[in-house]
Amino acid sequence: MIIEPITIKDKLGITVVLRAAAPEDAADLIQYLKVTSGETPYLIREPEEITITMERETAFIQEKIDAERELLLIALVDGKHVGNCSLMGLMPYKRYAHRCSVAIALYQEYCGCGIGKAMLQTVLDIAVRVGYEQAELEVASGNTGAIALYEKLGFKKYGTFPDNMKYPDGTYMDTYWMMKKL
Repeated sequence: MIIEPITIKDKLGITVVLRAAAPEDAADLIQYLKVTSGETPYLIREPEEITITMERETAFIQEKIDAERELLLIALVDGKHVGNCSLMGLMPYKRYAHRCSVAIALYQEYCGCGIGKAMLQTVLDIAVRVGYEQAELEVASGNTGAIALYEKLGFKKYGTFPDNMKYPDGTYMDTYWMMKKL
């Protein structure tokens, strides 16, 4: 899905542009995956596991552009990619058509500025507009900042996945399944 770009100001008064990802964003998105995976223990992959090719990332972006009910929203500050938020259907079955999944991550230096909240609110508004009735996400139990944001936006915890992620040092982290009725 393509949307008209949205311009906002973050908490520091910096101008941020939210827009749908385009195929020419593929290299930035791959680099973003590698960096953000190394900046935080709360994402699902280690940086060295990001092996996606430009061709595959470009195809993924195009799939989101062509989809009627899916969006890969990116945030830009001075033309620099600083984060993204996705809206995706769970499965192509009628019984799941009312449910969507959302996911978000930003470079650490842009966390806490209000960009993530604006992106999530935009994606949730679009989810309602395209007919979804509930939004779902998974979040690492230690990611207290993200959990607080999700709760502020109306998400509630409905379950825990014990030991969902295992780290190289042998420790584990639970994740929560959170959902919001739209």
